[in-house]
Amino acid sequence: MRPLRRPRLWLGLWIAMLAMVIVLSLVPPPDLQVPLPDHADKIEHLLAYAALAFAGLQLFGSRAALAWMAVGLVALGVGLELAQGTLVPAVRRMDWLDAVANMLGVLLGVAPLRTRWATLLLRRGG
Repeated sequence: MRPLRRPRLWLGLWIAMLAMVIVLSLVPPPDLQVPLPDHADKIEHLLAYAALAFAGLQLFGSRAALAWMAVGLVALGVGLELAQGTLVPAVRRMDWLDAVANMLGVLLGVAPLRTRWATLLLRRGG
């Protein structure tokens, strides 16, 4: 972990984000009355996993920790897609394009690794 001022708070928030993604991936989707553009869910997947990876980038400083975080998020994204197809097929369906969007989101989230954005929380007194 990076030497943050409130590491437990930030780690707890990151874990809460993970839990929210897991729950929202397995419960029935909301019945929205507003029509969404085609593939809007892919954008949601990309943004959710980018946010998780970027938040993890703020927390974990070592290369090993960052690698485990990124690999773990990719595994989570693929695993949740498999779970949708096998555990809750009545309310969700597996879509490999969602898994690809998850992976691209992780890449997007860790892309600032070698920039000042990687230590934004640390520099802001987190």
